[in-house]
Amino acid sequence: MFTGIVTDVGRVRSVRETNRDRRFEIETAFDTSTLDIGASVSHAGCCLTIVEKGPGWFAVEVSGETLSRTTLDQWAVGRRVNLERAARVGDELGGHIVSGHVDGVGEVVSVESEGGSHRVRIRAPRPLHRYIAEKGSIAVEGVSLTVNEVEDDVFGVNLIPHTWEVTTLGELAPGGRVNLEIDMLARYLARWRETA
Repeated sequence: MFTGIVTDVGRVRSVRETNRDRRFEIETAFDTSTLDIGASVSHAGCCLTIVEKGPGWFAVEVSGETLSRTTLDQWAVGRRVNLERAARVGDELGGHIVSGHVDGVGEVVSVESEGGSHRVRIRAPRPLHRYIAEKGSIAVEGVSLTVNEVEDDVFGVNLIPHTWEVTTLGELAPGGRVNLEIDMLARYLARWRETA
C-alpha cells in the first residue's frame, strides 16, 4: 500500500526487452541499501517489485499485462518517474490509500495556470469515469490528488506549486497519457452495487 505522496523522482537508466516483458533500471536518490529485493515501490502509480539493486539504482521487471494497461509501455531511457516506497504501519497517511494497481490510462485535456497553481483537466477512459467524484481522491501518475470537478468523462485537479515542482506532473501537456487509480472505496462500493 502507498499514500500517493511522492518521495523521489527517479530516472530510467536502461530498458531491456525480455520476451513480452520489459526490465527497467531506475536511478534513485533512495538509499538502496535500505531497499530489499522483493520490496514494492510505486512507479508513476504502478506497484513494481525490486529484482536487483546497486548503489543509487534498482531494477524492476514489468509484465506484458502491465505494459498493455499503463503508460509504462512508453518509458525510455531518461524518462523521469514518480517514486514512492511502500507505507509502513504507523507512517503518516498524508494522501489517501493507494494500492499501486493502475485502473486505466487517462489523457490530459488541458493545463492552465491559475494563480500560483495549475488546473489540469484529464479525460478518464470509459467506464472508469463513473467512479470519479467531485471532492473525491484520485491518484494521477502515483500522486494523490483531490478531484475538483467532473463533467462526463473529464475531471479537473488543481496542482499547488509544490506538487508541480517536486513530481513529474509539472511536465504534463495536452495529449499526454497518465496512469490513473480511482479511490479504493469507490472501487469496492461500485463492485458491491454490481453484485447486490
